[in-house]
Amino acid sequence: MSSTADTDPAALPKVGRWEWRAFGEDIAQAERHLTALQAERDHESDDLYVLSAGSDASVKLRDGVVDVKELQRVRSDGLQQWLPVLKAPLPLDADAADLVLTTLGVGARNRPIHTIDELVAASPGLRALLVHKRRRRYTVGGCMAELTDMSAAGRSIRTIAVEANDPELVSRTGRALGLDGHENTTVARGLKALAGFGAQRVAIVDVGTNSVKFLLAEHAPDGTWQTLADRAEVTRLGEDLERTGRLGAAPVTRTTEAIASMAEDAWRAGAETIAAVGTAGLRIAPNAAEFVAAVQARCGVTVEVISGDEEARLAYLAATSGLEASGPLVVFDSGGGSSQFTFGDPRNVSERFSVDVGAVGLTERHGLGGVVSEEALDSAIARIAGELSRLDRRRRPEHVIGMGGTVTNLAAVKHGLATYDPDVVQGTVLDRREIDRQIDLYRTRTAEQRQAIVGLQPARAEVILAGACIVRTVLTLLGAESLTVSDRALRHGLLAERFAPAVSLA
Repeated sequence: MSSTADTDPAALPKVGRWEWRAFGEDIAQAERHLTALQAERDHESDDLYVLSAGSDASVKLRDGVVDVKELQRVRSDGLQQWLPVLKAPLPLDADAADLVLTTLGVGARNRPIHTIDELVAASPGLRALLVHKRRRRYTVGGCMAELTDMSAAGRSIRTIAVEANDPELVSRTGRALGLDGHENTTVARGLKALAGFGAQRVAIVDVGTNSVKFLLAEHAPDGTWQTLADRAEVTRLGEDLERTGRLGAAPVTRTTEAIASMAEDAWRAGAETIAAVGTAGLRIAPNAAEFVAAVQARCGVTVEVISGDEEARLAYLAATSGLEASGPLVVFDSGGGSSQFTFGDPRNVSERFSVDVGAVGLTERHGLGGVVSEEALDSAIARIAGELSRLDRRRRPEHVIGMGGTVTNLAAVKHGLATYDPDVVQGTVLDRREIDRQIDLYRTRTAEQRQAIVGLQPARAEVILAGACIVRTVLTLLGAESLTVSDRALRHGLLAERFAPAVSLA
């Protein structure tokens, strides 16, 4: 019989319940609180869960009924809101089956599903897990609290959940039970860890002076990191920083909201943790701590402001792990507020430093955001050379590797990429002639006219000329004719070092 005939969608709740769930052996304090009370219900069941490598949605079969819950929201304190989206008996008609598969991150198949085996066969990223559960239910602080022992695949674990429609009740009760020091973990993620199924997912947020970069990666069983999402949003955090000496209210709001959106995407995708770092703009601004506090309050992400030396080291790690090079080399990353340089070879670093020369400040200081005369451009380049004097009179390197938004945009313009393709950009060689061609292209156009250039990210149109001038000056001072573009950047170095020092960045 069709599942549609037996299921009334109107009977499902329209508003999700908020949940705080903890797993593991260190929940003894909460356990003591609950076991001192009289359980309202003590029940055992066998549930068949469908786990997905690409989703932490809750999909289970109990007594022949498929029960699906979907994560709706994640608060800054980690509380999760879950909404039942399907409760239907097998077999599932095509619409119900597509809803289940989509919730599991697989995608619609437009055909009915008759058994769980048939559901799991829809994707190699799905797995069925039989779970025996003993659940003891209590009422605490106006919330439903449940202590559950789960056994699956020959292993057992205990979990405590606190649920209610009011998130403040859940938060208050969770703290009273001693759960405030525990990560809020979904049932699916806890079961995947118990069964050794699925891959670790982490997110990196790089808060730059001009843009915020977001990387979501998955650690596969073969030891490599696979990129699931890698994007940037230009928020101009450092707008007017050089003139006013402080981060402005509007740039702070824009950047905070961008980080919050990225954090929400990361939690939805099942990221276990988010590492966020801030660079030049936050190193310079006296009110950087206020920005860090605003981000923490908005989405629970702590932005760590790293030194220029650390930024250069991580950029070097990212670049050398992604490109083949031998002999003396220089890796540089030119950002919105500073440029980082690291000298060495693929296995050793001999020197690294950061210089406060970035595209945002140069654009504002030298008026490079629109049409610029040749004389004004020559003057600006001469000043840039003076500010980069630490590069002068050095031994000519065999390789120069450039990274960051400026060089990747220059590469995209060279290739005429209407849609950015990291595989094309990675390893692109930019010589002096091509950089000079693009400098002249930008110099003779307003920021609005630059936006029409194929390959150029529109939000970078105002600062691209300054960035290109920095790149050209770096090559001149190093005596190099060209550079190789690395699509990898600070965020990839942070991933490689903090989460998997010995694995490759696939």
